[in-house]
Amino acid sequence: MTTTILKPETDAQLVDAVRWALSADEPLELLGQGTRRGLGRPVRTAHALDLSGLSGVLAYEPEELVLTARAGTPMAEITALLGERAQHLAFEPPDGGTLGGLIACGLAGPRRIAAGSARDHTLGIAGVSGRGERYKGGGKVVKNVTGYDLPKLMAGSFGTLTAFTELTVKVLPAPEDTATLLLFGLDDAAAVGALDQALRSPYDVSGAAHLPDGLAARSGVAGVAKAGGPVTLVRLEGFGPSVAARVAALRADLRADAVLDAPESRAVWRELRDAAFLGGVFPASILASPTPDAEGWGGGNGPKLWKLSVPPASGPSVVAAIRGALGPAGAAVEAFYDWGGGLVWLLAPPESATAIRRAVGTQGHATLIRAPQEVRATVDVFQPLPDPLMALTRRVKSSFDPMGILNPGRLYPGV
Repeated sequence: MTTTILKPETDAQLVDAVRWALSADEPLELLGQGTRRGLGRPVRTAHALDLSGLSGVLAYEPEELVLTARAGTPMAEITALLGERAQHLAFEPPDGGTLGGLIACGLAGPRRIAAGSARDHTLGIAGVSGRGERYKGGGKVVKNVTGYDLPKLMAGSFGTLTAFTELTVKVLPAPEDTATLLLFGLDDAAAVGALDQALRSPYDVSGAAHLPDGLAARSGVAGVAKAGGPVTLVRLEGFGPSVAARVAALRADLRADAVLDAPESRAVWRELRDAAFLGGVFPASILASPTPDAEGWGGGNGPKLWKLSVPPASGPSVVAAIRGALGPAGAAVEAFYDWGGGLVWLLAPPESATAIRRAVGTQGHATLIRAPQEVRATVDVFQPLPDPLMALTRRVKSSFDPMGILNPGRLYPGV
């Protein structure tokens, strides 16, 4: 629907663009490289605000473990810069896109169970609110944060509150070595039990996932693909001697069947991060050639990708309940587990939304991750909120964007 793209290259130009939208009562869709455009409900506006022109690293202090960059800075540039100093974003974000898009969508990978989420690593933000006002929040160190913690609020707001101009994030040393224990042949419930045991151990587990029968065979890592059945994965990271000692101890405790070396470990955890076994979170065509008009999310009337957050021990029973509720169609449901069982990636038929919401109930939440635009416009993409929380969400939106011009409807109707 977008017909006009505004691309500011300075903060002043961004302020002018937002104030024009306010005066003309013209809502704006916020974009970076367009790679996250298919997350959330579709934004239907006549004008887009392309923030990719606000690009560049402003400050990087490796000794202080902090980096400040413009919101439109490509993640590839940031990853390469951190790699030169053997540092990284510890919450394991997916590839592609911009720093602003990453924080706005609150994306994190398998290491979230050990390192926290994107919001935990966001120290400071600067941007322009829906009122057309420039402001800053947070700082370069945690102790600078007083009063309302605006950086945490903005992480995961999907561009509905502020058009970012710059962000400050915490960085950490990248692990020197990594290894992954493999357990073969466990059913879902037994696998989640083993992951719980690993996470409760003193060995600093940084990844805990399970691939049921059939999905492991899709891995590009031979040690996983050739297992011939379900594979349960436990990752350990750190200094070389420490990893070796912890692997030996935990392998004995879990009676693990095999160990992946560092290159194979990194490869399989990238697959888990990206849900590659179920077609991927971000379509390859979009990551390869991102444009503001790129779509390609989902496969028409084919199965849709969901992300379920539930109590870890409940993961297998939630999947079983969804399959049972769908009857014969439940045989088409595919799922695997991350975060010790607390994160379920689920591929299900288009008509599964009601069954998924009922199975998750009040013990967690379900997010529709990959589906065509027309589906995302008619289905609750995010977990419906109780009335008090929805009222609070609307009040926050009104505080930052009273006229509703920034990414209207991206999260919920009117939000």
